[in-house]
Parts: sequence; C-alpha cells; structure tokens
Amino acid sequence: VTMSTIFPTGVDLTTHRLLRYMEMSKSFCRGCLADVYFHNPRGSNNRLNERSANRRNANRCFDSQNNNRGGYNVGDKSNQAFTAETEQHRMRHFQSGPSNGGRSTLLLEWTNQHGCGGNENTDSHKLNCNLVLQYMCQPQQGGPADNRDKLRNGANTNTQNFSPLNNARQLGTETQQQKQSRKNNNVRTDRVLQESWEWYDKCRIRQRNQGLFTADQRLRTNNGLGYSAAIYTRQNPNGNRYGYECPEERDYYPYWHPSDWKDIAVMPFNVSLCGWYKGESYNVKMRYECIETYPNSNNIRHRSRWNNEADCKGNGGQWTGFTNYLEYASQYTTQAACNAANTNNAGIRYVWGIPHDFLATRLQARCLVALSAPDCVEAPWTRVNHLGNTRTGQASRYVWTLPHFPSGKEYNCIVRLRYNISTDDYDPFNTNSTHNENRVLGVRSPVQQNPNIDIGVGNIPLRLAINTAQYGRTFQDRSHVIKLIPRPAGFESSTIHNINVRGKRGNIVQTYPAVEYDFIPNDIQVKVNDLVHFQWAGSNTHNNGNPAGDGQAGDAGEGTRGTDRNNIVQIRDKMENFPMPFENSTMWKNVELIWSGVGQPAASSNEDIAVTMASSGYYLCMSATTCQGQSMESKAALNNLLNNAPASFPGIMLRFKSRGTYYYISTRNNNFTNRSQKGVIRII
Repeated sequence: VTMSTIFPTGVDLTTHRLLRYMEMSKSFCRGCLADVYFHNPRGSNNRLNERSANRRNANRCFDSQNNNRGGYNVGDKSNQAFTAETEQHRMRHFQSGPSNGGRSTLLLEWTNQHGCGGNENTDSHKLNCNLVLQYMCQPQQGGPADNRDKLRNGANTNTQNFSPLNNARQLGTETQQQKQSRKNNNVRTDRVLQESWEWYDKCRIRQRNQGLFTADQRLRTNNGLGYSAAIYTRQNPNGNRYGYECPEERDYYPYWHPSDWKDIAVMPFNVSLCGWYKGESYNVKMRYECIETYPNSNNIRHRSRWNNEADCKGNGGQWTGFTNYLEYASQYTTQAACNAANTNNAGIRYVWGIPHDFLATRLQARCLVALSAPDCVEAPWTRVNHLGNTRTGQASRYVWTLPHFPSGKEYNCIVRLRYNISTDDYDPFNTNSTHNENRVLGVRSPVQQNPNIDIGVGNIPLRLAINTAQYGRTFQDRSHVIKLIPRPAGFESSTIHNINVRGKRGNIVQTYPAVEYDFIPNDIQVKVNDLVHFQWAGSNTHNNGNPAGDGQAGDAGEGTRGTDRNNIVQIRDKMENFPMPFENSTMWKNVELIWSGVGQPAASSNEDIAVTMASSGYYLCMSATTCQGQSMESKAALNNLLNNAPASFPGIMLRFKSRGTYYYISTRNNNFTNRSQKGVIRII
C-alpha cells in the first residue's frame, strides 16, 4: 500500500485507486519564531491561564509547532482568575437558521509567518501554502454521559495521562473491562480534552502508512508492540505525544481514516485543486477502518492494528465505512424514513450511514444530518517572514457561516486551523516511499539533511540549511471551547453578525506574536433589521511575565495588572477619542434588545443598554425598579478603569431599526499613540 507526500500520488487504502493527498507536515521546533496564530476565535496555542509570556506546556493538547509566547488565555467569567472550569467563560455564538433562513457569521482571523496565498499560475509565491479550517462539536445535552469524555479546557496545564499496551499479546487478549480500566486510570476531568483517549490509543495501535515519503528520516519501528504505528511520522519520528492528538492524522489532509473533525474550508496553493478537495473531504466521502471485536464478545473494539482492507479481512476484521455528519437525526429510525426526509422544505439533507463514535460498542447505521462539501478558496496573500497583514491591510480572514443544528441543541465546539508550507525541491505529486533513503538498495532521498553542495567554483562546497523533518511542515492553532447555541424563537430567518474583541493586555512588543486589543470586525456593514451580537472574552492572568522566551516581558496598559477589560461607548467620529454623553448619542437610540447573555431585563430602556455596554455588563440598568441589585442605584460604584467589571462579557444581541453610521470606542484600552480600539458599524 502506498501513500505519498505533499499533494502526492498514492494508493487509497479503501479502494486501491490512485489519489493525491496533501501532507500536513509537522516537525520539531526548538526556539523557532512565530508561525500561525488564531486571533478570532482566540487561539490557545496550548495556553490556559499562564501569567508568563511563555506557555507552560507545549504538549498539553496538540502539536502547534508555534513559538511558546503565542496564544491567549481562556476567558474568566468574573473579575477574578478562575479556580475551576465552571468559572471560565465560553464564547457563545448563535447557529444559523435553516438553509432557507438566516445566516449567522463569525469572522475567523489569524496571522501566519511564512507567507501564503497567490495563484500558482498568475501570482506565484516563494513557497506552496495550504490552509485547512475545521471544527469538532459535542452536544451539551445528550452528549457523553461520563465527564471524562466531554470537550473541555481543563483547570490546569497538565497533559492527560496515557498507559499503553506493552506487548503484542495484549492486542488480542485485552478485554473491554481492561481497556476501560486503562482509560479510567488515565483521563482526568481537570485536564484539557479535545481528541478522545480512544482516538490516541487507536493511533498508537494502528500501523502507520508505509507508503509515505519520509526522506532520510528514520522513524521508530517499535511502539512496544513490534511494528511502527501511526504515531510515527516523518516530522515526528520519535512519536512524541501531544494530548490525545494522532500525529498521522495531523500531518495529512484529507486523512484516509474517519475522525471527529468536520471541514469548514480548504485554501490550497492552487485553486484548480478545489474540485478534488471538495470531493475527497470526509464531509462528503466515506472513510474506512478495520473493526474487530473483544474476545468472547460481540462488542466492537475502538482500535485495530490493520490499516487496509486486505490485512483487515485477512486477520478476521471487518473493513467498515463511516459517514461524517453534523448531528444525529434520531427521529428517523429507518433508512426509508431517512431518505424520505430529504423532501423537507427546510433544505436539510439527511444520509443513512454508520457514524464515527468512539464510545460505540456496536456498529449501527442511523439517520444523520449530512454535511456539505467544504468551501474552497484562494488563501489570503501574506509575504514571507512577516507575521502580519495581507494586501488588504487586514490580517488573514475567513467568514464562517455557522452550521444549523436541526435538533435545536446547544453544542460545545473547537475550531482548528492548520497551515502547511512546502517547496518544489522535489516533485510533490509523485514522490512516495519508493524515494525514501535506502543505502542498501542504492536509493537516495531527493532531499538530504544539511547537504554540502559543490557549485563548481574551485571545488568549494557550500552547506545548505535543510532539515528534512521540516521540508514540508505544518503549524496549527485551536480555539478554546466555544458554544454554538440555538437562536431565540421568532428569529430563524434573521441574519446575525458577531462583533468580538481580539488581543490581550500589553504593548505591541509584549503581546507578540499575539496582538493588542481591537474590535473584530472593527468596520462592519449590516442591513436594517439585521441582528448584531456583541460579546468578548478576557482573562485576569495576562501578565506576560517571565519566562518570556525570546521576547519582552510586561503588561503595559490601564487598570489592574494582567487583566483584560473592554467596553463600548459611542464617539462622534473615528478621528475623535472622547465619548459622547448618552443624551447626545444616537447609536443606542436606534436599537431593540433581542437577547441578553447577562440577564438584561426585556423591559430595558435604550439608556439601560448604553450603561450595560459602557460598564461591560457590570450594571444592567439605571434604576433598581428595572433590575434590582444590578442597577446603578443599588450596586457598588464601577471602577473608572473597569477593574471590578468582569473580564468577559457574554453579550447582548441588538437589532438596528434604521440606517446610520455609528462609531464607538473602548474607554480603557484606547490610548492615543499607543493603541487604538475603535469600531464602526454602518447600517444600510
């Protein structure tokens, strides 16, 4: 079985047809500079609540390959640093309506250092770049019953534990109870969980794809079970563990086995590949893996050694196809009913298939809400060696239309960004395992580690800086847990826009490679009667202290050290820096309160809304007759630098009733000549 490297030609493990796969190549990074960072939603880069500029544990959850300084802490609900996960803030975004209803959009923003974008034929770059945006979700209600299996940020920065099987005999003899005991002894509910324990155990036991190009790297050939498994790749030859992430799945896209990730968008180095990517996405194309049962039981195992159909069947396994999906459609219990449901007027598509479920004990086909093929667009153009903006003057962006979950359930989700760079120093479409270094057979890899090159001038060799573990490389960032929540009743067809805050405390040098505060988007155009959801997350531990790695420590800014605070007040013009008094403001007099995440009373006046936004939710109204103890009349005075306001604002959703252009500012963070935090909303 062969599979190859960067956009290679290889053999599909399911059908043995020739296909091309892109290697999302990862590698080891020691002291490397910044690479790819999510700014909205806030990317963790494996951070949680560190007071240092450096993250504490690069192996906490996933292999980012990024600088230790990058990332944002998880949000705090109050003005105090969290001590338990229940005290963390999770950003909440409204789902889209049915396909014939309203869209809910979230602006994803990131920066990548090594360049990207440009058309291969007409606007070529210095490298090949590919970006993939994905998400995974679990329902808040009806999800895993055991807290060990739930998506979470964790309350400390430790990596989840893992106890492997130690010999090949245990592969066949381990019972379901023994497997569960291993898991129960490993998984801690106070540590981060994204991929499941079963996902990593499966990866460690499944044989790696022997058809992949590994250059002159020497991958380990013994995972304790007598063969080389999928935890070993060209860029992770020693099989280092990052949470419960599977290195082989991380490095290759589209992956040839089923996973829990759903594709949002692919941004290839050449858009002529878009048709192929859309057709090969697990969103729309079944993926296969080998299914075995426990000894003396009909219950299925979550893992198998065999990675292809022939070996699977030859060793008594069942080669099984799995269908990716948005959520279960449990109301349709037969295939006929599932197929018939596709005549609905809401535009929801259903498919009958076997879902990938790491907790399943039996193979069971069921009705699933189908996914669409991912969007495929040209990547935003950025220059090489510059962690900055695109040609438009903004950071790289993609507008994600959030999914519609027909069940009406609330979902906890993770958003993932992978950024791959590669070169044309070897044929990316036709280089595979037959080109791997093999001195016995006289095969030389097309790329060598730090080679000396004779350029024909006096026989003077020149050394090139080539690390074959990084020739083709992937960086990654992920969000903290966010929530996708159902819409308020009666607004299924309304368009919803999200306005958030990016950045963290500190000046431009202290925050780097993160960014300073700004609204995102900071210039938005919406239609009359569209809905606008204002919300943000902030931490009380963004001190950016030592260790600071290769950057500057410090947390320059206003108010209590290490704390994020934001608010919104209207200004007359974006060139000005003084707020307008409420009696002169126009922004809040043109809105209707649709929903509140802070308990804003439905009877709130426009003045109440203004004071809520100005105080970051510390006050909810002016008069105690409207909101009792949360009013300006009843509550202790707000600190003028928002020190006693909550770090995060769950938000309110407003409808703008007529046309107008409104400018606004954050009073605490806007600091002329140091940083600007202003926004404009244009109602048309």
